[in-house]
Amino acid sequence: MSVEVEIRGLDVFGRHGVSEEEQRVGQVFLVDIAYVVDEPAADDVAAAVDYRAVRDIARAVSDAEVYSLLETLAGAVADALVAALPVRSVRVRVRKPGISWAEWTSASVERVSGS
Repeated sequence: MSVEVEIRGLDVFGRHGVSEEEQRVGQVFLVDIAYVVDEPAADDVAAAVDYRAVRDIARAVSDAEVYSLLETLAGAVADALVAALPVRSVRVRVRKPGISWAEWTSASVERVSGS
């Protein structure tokens, strides 16, 4: 049996974007993560993928590098989650709020674990 877990609207600061100003000033991006895992065998956080680990990985990826594209940032977060955690699959959407001509823009990617 499997279960899908979702984290919506995770605040992740980053210096991502195409312009020099975006990269210099930085901003908060909103990251939505959904991942499929085996259903825990017990009602114990040790038997599950801890939400805090997912949060920490997403923030570490954002901190480690500057990305020009939301697509690339979303892919890097998804790849890191699949590599580090026992997930069957993961879907990551990175939203960039505060666009002058839209409420937000976003990019989404999905990855399936090779194991």
